[in-house]
Amino acid sequence: METTSVEIETGSGKLRGRRQNGIETFRGIPYAAAPIGSQRFKPPRLAPQWAGVRDAIEPGPVCPQTPSRLRFAMGDFIARQDEDCLHVTVWTPKADSGRRPVLVWLHGGAYMSGAGAIDWYSGETLAREGDLVVVGVNYRVGALGFLHRPDWSPGNLGLLDQQAALEWVRDNIAAFGGEPDNVTLWGQSAGAQSITFLLARPQTRGLFRRVILQSAPFGSLPRPREAGVAMAETFARELGFDASAATERKLSQVPLDPLFAAQGAVGAQVAKDTQRGGLPSPPFWPVGDGVVVPTPERYAAAMTDAAQYLDVMIGTTREEMGVFFAYNPAVQGLEKPPIPAIDSERLKARRPAASATQLFSDYCGEQIFLNGSVEWAVNAAHAGRRVYLYQFDWPSPDRKLQSCHCLDLPFVFGTRKAFADAPMLNGADSGDIDALSAVMRASWIAFARNGDPNHLSLPHWPRLDARRRATVHFDNVCAAFGDAAAA
Repeated sequence: METTSVEIETGSGKLRGRRQNGIETFRGIPYAAAPIGSQRFKPPRLAPQWAGVRDAIEPGPVCPQTPSRLRFAMGDFIARQDEDCLHVTVWTPKADSGRRPVLVWLHGGAYMSGAGAIDWYSGETLAREGDLVVVGVNYRVGALGFLHRPDWSPGNLGLLDQQAALEWVRDNIAAFGGEPDNVTLWGQSAGAQSITFLLARPQTRGLFRRVILQSAPFGSLPRPREAGVAMAETFARELGFDASAATERKLSQVPLDPLFAAQGAVGAQVAKDTQRGGLPSPPFWPVGDGVVVPTPERYAAAMTDAAQYLDVMIGTTREEMGVFFAYNPAVQGLEKPPIPAIDSERLKARRPAASATQLFSDYCGEQIFLNGSVEWAVNAAHAGRRVYLYQFDWPSPDRKLQSCHCLDLPFVFGTRKAFADAPMLNGADSGDIDALSAVMRASWIAFARNGDPNHLSLPHWPRLDARRRATVHFDNVCAAFGDAAAA
């Protein structure tokens, strides 16, 4: 189809985007000032205005990062990296006065990798099929986003970036044909957990109307402040600084290569010393500072409270831990799963031929992902919210991976071709992927439009209530069951 350029006026200045395949795309739009130089470890500031027409045709840079720990399953992406990365990408059917529903996407990546501007997460298909405006957000990751020692960096900067992006959406999305009062905030993994933290902040109330949480790691708690400070001091020593003298000014001047080397060294130490269920905690992670993120002591109460505010669609994959355990020698070959005997028997009854490693994987998946998601859903339902619970069951052709963490992503975005090099899809039937993808996209679109994911191509998806934890299972054949993991 013909490609043409389009220009629009925003609060910061004029933008030039591209119209192709029936969708107008605007890339690399700054929602905050560049966090560079002395601003490296500072909260986001208002983006400056510009004169003339700013080109928004080519992708903007993503936050500097090292390769994802899951690239052996997901594949890898190539994108320009730069600290001037606080940008959004907008896909819209037309930048007019249409006041369409808005989907804002927060990517996962364990707060260490990922970006909203890459082809994996293209919002083009969702925007076209659903007559929606889709926004992908870049935010700071790794040490740049989550270093925590108050006299160097307040920490949780990546979460503050996300809030700044939502404020930009509120103030600007009408220029792109979107409705600022009809925003669905949507995230997977770290992005989904980020949404729960944002919901716990009164400052974000009113920035979005409903939420979609995919594979939120509710069982991974915020890091205590003292542990965050200790991690920051170890990071400084790896850079060759005396922790007591590692001023913010010095840290802001460190080139990226040694910064990544220090980050990697800290990560290796964390992986060696502190594993939970075979899943090492990333070295830089949200810290429970009591300001941006609830303290660990307040976390459970804050999450219960946050669940009451908005309608939610929430779920997990059937074997979340498959991607973490499949090729992890530390957990392969177990003779007995290191879990309580009562849980071992319960899980074995569900999966009689399971190995000890599989039982351990199922248990950790429950503890880190499933139980917290169901609890959040039940709390929201008790508060009178509309709640829809799902489970993604489609299995990877790689039997070790099964229905693993992140496997649902190409389905909900309709980006199978962008994931062409992903080992987790290698050997899959493209027709099967496309058929299930169409069903899932229609549910995500319906929920973003009216808060109800039901549509004609899906068996009835009941709201969750206290009597029956109805769960839709997405597979080559989709069906509703009484409880998550029931099938």
